[in-house]
Formats: sequence, C-alpha cells, structure tokens
Amino acid sequence: MTLKLRMAAAGALAGITCFAFAAQADDLVFTLKNATNSVITEFYASPSGVDEWEEDILGRDVLNPGESVRVTVADGRRACKYDMRFEFTEDSDLDTTTDTQDFCEMDSYTLHE
Repeated sequence: MTLKLRMAAAGALAGITCFAFAAQADDLVFTLKNATNSVITEFYASPSGVDEWEEDILGRDVLNPGESVRVTVADGRRACKYDMRFEFTEDSDLDTTTDTQDFCEMDSYTLHE
C-alpha cells in the first residue's frame, strides 16, 4: 500500500471513529417508570414535529405496573423535544396517552394514571 493510500485509509478510519463517538455522545438515555395499574404494551417516541411515530421502543416486551426500564434513543438526530405515545392492554381502563418532553433534560419519566 502506498503512503498516499495509507494516509487516506487512516483518515477515513479516523473519520468513522469520530462519527461513532459523536453519535454515541448524542444518545438520549432515561428511565421510564410505569406508576399506573395497567400494563404498557407499546411505547413510541418521535421528535416533535415528525408526522409519523417511530418503531415501538418496547418491541415484544411490556412494562408491567411498578416496573421501570432504561430507554436509549439513539436515532442520530440532534433533537431534544420528543412526542411520546403509550398504549395499554385491551382490558385497561386507560386510553392511549401522549405527552411531549425534553429528553436532553430528563433523567427519568414516570407515567401516572
């Protein structure tokens, strides 16, 4: 490999490494607590102003009453304000709930009835 190619490869690797660290630093992490008497079956979060919900963060999991889970939003965006939507089991007395929060400023979010 010529010196010119090695320098280009080293530069590309450094750029990828810096990008990976920058993306990791932008991850938004908080604890979601379920203080309701209902099971949360789906939890969505999308940057405010986005017209569609992102994928269900819980996936196949659920969040039972009294439980908490550590949530990491690693979507690569620089947004802080997120809209949230919570859905519950069919037998729940609770309707779909929505809220907007600044994920950059919060360490935890507790959902109450």
